[in-house]
Parts: sequence; structure tokens; C-alpha cells
Amino acid sequence: MNSRTTQSSQLFRRAQQVIPGGVNSPVRAFGAVGGVPRFIAKAKGSRMWDEDGNEFVDYIGSWGPMILGHAHPKVAEAIRLTLEDGTSFGAPTKREIELAELVLKAYPSCERVRFVSSGTEATMSALRLARGVTNRKYIVKFRGNYHGHSDGLLVQAGSGMLTASGGSSNSAPSSAGVPAEFASLTLVADYNVPETLEQLFKDFPEQIAAVIFEPVVGNAGLLEPTPAFLTSLHELCKINATLLIADEVMTGFRLSPGGATQLLKLEPDIVCWGKIIGGGLPVGAYGGSANIMDFVAPSGPVYQAGTLSGNPLAMAAGIATLTELEKNPPYAQLEVYGQKLQMGLEIAALEAGVPLMVNRVGSMLTAFFQAGNVTTYNDAVKSDTEAFKLFFNAMLERGVYLPPSQFEAAFISSEHDQTDLEMTLNAAREAFAVVAAGL
Repeated sequence: MNSRTTQSSQLFRRAQQVIPGGVNSPVRAFGAVGGVPRFIAKAKGSRMWDEDGNEFVDYIGSWGPMILGHAHPKVAEAIRLTLEDGTSFGAPTKREIELAELVLKAYPSCERVRFVSSGTEATMSALRLARGVTNRKYIVKFRGNYHGHSDGLLVQAGSGMLTASGGSSNSAPSSAGVPAEFASLTLVADYNVPETLEQLFKDFPEQIAAVIFEPVVGNAGLLEPTPAFLTSLHELCKINATLLIADEVMTGFRLSPGGATQLLKLEPDIVCWGKIIGGGLPVGAYGGSANIMDFVAPSGPVYQAGTLSGNPLAMAAGIATLTELEKNPPYAQLEVYGQKLQMGLEIAALEAGVPLMVNRVGSMLTAFFQAGNVTTYNDAVKSDTEAFKLFFNAMLERGVYLPPSQFEAAFISSEHDQTDLEMTLNAAREAFAVVAAGL
């Protein structure tokens, strides 16, 4: 049992004096699960160790990018060698070209790519680009899809309000500090409910610049798109001359060599990527055809810039990561582990009498604490969050580190092995017993 939290508790109290909430990203505060957030000291392979010396099998993987595990030797060596040459120049480097070529090789529909420093930057820039290309102002997102914290994307479905043009928007801000006018330019549809998207196109004819979506949702728990939804999504965008943006910040290079785009046979106009293309370092990117991307400055009129974009360390780590994925693709191995983990969790929950539905695509999965299929955001929010809270803390006590929210996907790396699997499932059987006793 991992019950030592002395150092983490002290560090959390200290952090709360100098950092809002004691953390630099909200989910890290364990607000949904209670208890003390663990302060991580180091990680290697499939394991992490906190400041109290507790060891965990890690299923967060820095929220996805650590597909090769933590501190992969080739990635670490690439960073070390690059560090000797300097950390940032504010000028072009050869590594930017090399990584761009690797990204575009995996996504043949993309001819140009622009590097940024985060997934939020990537999606924000992609939306500005879409508006610049189409000369339209509205964009559509789906409930439960998260695309970063830029103002225009922190919206929720509202009761409707008037826009500057007199039309009715269905959006309201989901955060303080976001003006209602910003939120009104983002329309909200329901993922896997194509009728809601069709209605928005009827309500805003020839006014929607782009539809942005997570091909496989990881931020409402894992939701897999239905074929009918994907067909309708593509057809509606083409008919209405609206750009389709695939947010592959989580799924890019993780679900297949060409991400969800390849796996699901998508035809996006713009693709966004996240930290996996930088080996877990702060990096993001967006790309598309030359016709679209050449609207970006300095080639075109859509301005976007970044002092640390194309950072040498991130480029080197990305080159090492994508090269390793190409030379030694782990996807079949990840699928086998994912199947065993999914089946093991389902069986253990059934034996304990705990309602559970495990959604999985490749190396991403979520165990929803409810019975029945979970395909939409409305399905996901019916999950028993108190049961998840009990399960999460019981697993953490037994050395298994899951995402601290019912509504976040877990990630498997190529470093997870049979020992990790057995430890995880043994812990799960005990954790489900705790849940059953608490129901």
C-alpha cells in the first residue's frame, strides 16, 4: 500500500502560497478525487516515483505524449546532444525542417506544417487560419471536446443569445474572463449526434468557417466516433464549404502512424498536433494543404508567431520520437496490452458487482462507472463520479496512477509490460471491492 504523502503534503502547502491552487494546471490539484496530489520526482519507462518514494505504474503518460515511455534512451540522448549546442536561437534551424518532413510523411494530405509551443496554440492558430481562408466568423465545436484554453473555445451550450448581427448563438462562456461576445462566435453541437450539426448549418448558412473536433475524444472520457457521425461531418463541411479541423493533440501518432486521420480514414482540411511530436516537450503544430497553409504569415495575411516555436530541444526530441515510432512501430503491442487491460477491468468489475463500461481505441481508454454504452457527452456525464473517486484512490494506494478525473482518458506506453498488467489488474480487483463496499 502506498500511503506515504508527507513530502507531497508539505510541497502542496508550500505551492499553494506561490502558485494559484498550488498547481500549474487545474486537474493536477485532485479536485475531482480528493486527497493530496502527488509531487513527482522522476519517471522512467512505465513507472513514476513521487517525492515520498512511492512507485506507480503510470497511465497518464504526461497526458498522452509518452508513447515510448518516460526518459526513452534515444529521446534523452537527442536532448542531451542538442543541449550542448544551445537551447534557443530565435532563428531557423535544420531540425525544424527534419521534424516537419517526418510529420508530413505520416500525414500525406498535409503539405505544410507550422510549429508552435502547445496544443492550445495549435488549435487557436488553426481557427484563425480557417477564418482567414473562408472570410467567415463562426466556428463549431462539440460538447465534451477540449481544444485548449483560448477564449473562443471556453464555451458551453447555452440557452441562446443575440449576436452582433442579430442572429441567435447557442453558446455561453464556460470561464470567467471570457466575454459573451467571444463565446457567441463559437457554436456548440453534440458529438455523435449529427442532427445537431446539421441544424447549426441551417441556422448559420454560409457563415461557419470551420468545425473543430477530437476524432477520438479524450476529454469527456474516451468517446469513439460512429461511422454515421463521421460521414455526416465530412459531407456537411464539404457541402457548406466549411473547413474541417481534426484536433489530434492526443491521438496524433498515438493511435496509428498517421494518428486518427489514418485509422478512421478522415479527410480533414487542417490537423493539429501536440506534445507527442516533441517527445513530450512543450510543442504543438498545425498543418494542411499548401493552398491553406500559405495563408499564414509571412506567406499570407493570417498572422501567427512564436518566439520559442521550433525550439531546438523540442525538435530534437520529436525527431527521435517519430523516428523510433517509424523504425519500431509499437501499435500492435499497444493493441494487445490495451485489449488485456480492457478485458481484465471489465471482468474484475463484473465479479465485484460494480457497473462499468470500458471504452478503448488502441492505447487510449476510459473506465466509465455506469452500465450501458457510452457514445455521447450526455452518456458520459451519467457516470458515477463518487464510485470513480473511490476507485482512483484505491488504485493510487496500490501503486497505479490513473488520470484523476472520470472524464479523462488513460494512456498506455510501449514500456508497459506483463508485470505492469498483472499489478494493475490485481490492484483493480481490490479497488473494485472497495467501490462495491462503498456503493
